[in-house]
Amino acid sequence: MNILGIRYGGHDSAATLMVNGVIVAASSQERFDHQKHSRAFPLDAAKDCLKMAGLSMDDVDEIAFANDSLFHVKEFYLKQALESDERIGFLIRDIDRLKQAYEMESIVREYTGFKGPINFYRHHLCHMASAYYPSGFENAILMSLDGMGEIETGMYGLGKSGEIEILYKDTIYPNSLGLIYSAMTFYLGWRNHCDEGIIMGLASYGDPHATIPNSDRTYYDLFSEIIQEEGDLGYRINKDWIVYDKVRNKWVSDKFYDLMGPKRNWEDKITPHHQHIAAALQLRLETIVLKHLRFLREKTGVTKLCIAGGVGLNCSLNGVIERSRIFDEIFVQPASGDDGSTLGACFMAAKAAGLPIVPEKNHNYYLGSGATDEEILQALEESGAKYTKPVDLYATTARLLAEGNIIAWFQGRAEFGPRALGNRSILTRPFPASMKDYVNNKVKFREEFRPFAPAVLKEHCSTYFDIRQESPHMLIACKVQPDKKELIPAVVHVDNTCRVQTVGEENNPRFRKLLEAFQAETDVPVLMNTSFNVKGQPIVNTPEEAIKCFQNTAIDHLIVGDYLLSKS
Repeated sequence: MNILGIRYGGHDSAATLMVNGVIVAASSQERFDHQKHSRAFPLDAAKDCLKMAGLSMDDVDEIAFANDSLFHVKEFYLKQALESDERIGFLIRDIDRLKQAYEMESIVREYTGFKGPINFYRHHLCHMASAYYPSGFENAILMSLDGMGEIETGMYGLGKSGEIEILYKDTIYPNSLGLIYSAMTFYLGWRNHCDEGIIMGLASYGDPHATIPNSDRTYYDLFSEIIQEEGDLGYRINKDWIVYDKVRNKWVSDKFYDLMGPKRNWEDKITPHHQHIAAALQLRLETIVLKHLRFLREKTGVTKLCIAGGVGLNCSLNGVIERSRIFDEIFVQPASGDDGSTLGACFMAAKAAGLPIVPEKNHNYYLGSGATDEEILQALEESGAKYTKPVDLYATTARLLAEGNIIAWFQGRAEFGPRALGNRSILTRPFPASMKDYVNNKVKFREEFRPFAPAVLKEHCSTYFDIRQESPHMLIACKVQPDKKELIPAVVHVDNTCRVQTVGEENNPRFRKLLEAFQAETDVPVLMNTSFNVKGQPIVNTPEEAIKCFQNTAIDHLIVGDYLLSKS
């Protein structure tokens, strides 16, 4: 049975292909239209998934849509409009969006030409399924938190013996941990629904318990008033401080501006005030989520946790969860954003069709486009670039890295999700500390405070990092071991954390060979790893894009497949 998962109707459009219960391909639309967090219909992504499997749309048995559009129309628009006069204006304002949701099945058929069954699955159930079934955990608490699904802004569940039970779904719009993060992203001068990760990085520089200027309260006091606890698993966003007004592009109230000052513009200097806001927001997020998880652990006795939803990309939160030891082990779905909900839609559809879908450990997320040797050579020839084919690719590359060169590394199939895990990566040695600033300024063209991740040989992880479990997807921030900090300063954040990626033979054998070769050169089994793109652009997807990015940045060398391009 061939199932095509589709995400459309918001940010992070994507497609996933499942064949006989196995995920074989997944792609985000942004990799094709070059619009980060693309909202376009994922036709290119869908075609790419089918191409990778040697299939066409005629071979698809079902399209699984990762959102219940009609439920969204009913609960988010019609029901609330009937209950509140002010919501009628909201309905009229969003009439185009409402119409799109109502006509979603027709829209999907128009784009794809598909004549078979199209089934719609609940947003947060898709997120939870996307994390539960690949985790390998027979029993697990399931957590999905993001901006909003159909109307719920989060959901907790229990995965038990292959079945998913909803434990809590009563937090609905506008009460949202994801949207409050977006509101502060907007206020602090970045793009909401896009740059929330920047705020997470900025938080480490601030003090949540600092006092707000011209006030007697701390930043954390304020955010405790903004995000208020309700019961064991609930919370409420205080409308006195936070508003979601798309018409006026306004996220915070006049009361918030009166206390905290005007919105920062993107080009404005970052001050301690901005850092303290980010720190207080992050701490409040962590406090609320830890409270929920402790309650669920005590109530159920379940010792494993699966995480998905956009908030799941907050590696600082995930690190706090891991260090809390509430659970023995956690699994964070690498494509935790809405693109990854297509994985869950496929699992839900397969389960509904009677396929034997059970939790089975499968942490392979190299599900995107690849390139044959012939395609790589064609791209090299058409670019006019000079290239060689080293006799020992790994030793040659490791030597260049050890000498301080910046290497772009393009191998195999692209990663699915926002993290580069060694197939579409920019790599450097993790020392000296100035390497971070150089790559931020000259290669990535992004804010100097933003950290980079270390990739480490799995068996050496505990020697360098304080973490109890493997972290193959770079989504858990952990502390660096005190005696190793000076060896890898370029990947240590200001709060002494690292967003570590553990690399084993089973995850990425080519990347592992490079790490082994670098260790042989330097005695350090760690590389600095960041995504192969520049700020504001999606990760490169093809050899042609890799060559273009290489030529337009301060990257010294490009390894694409077995071939080496050098600028010198």
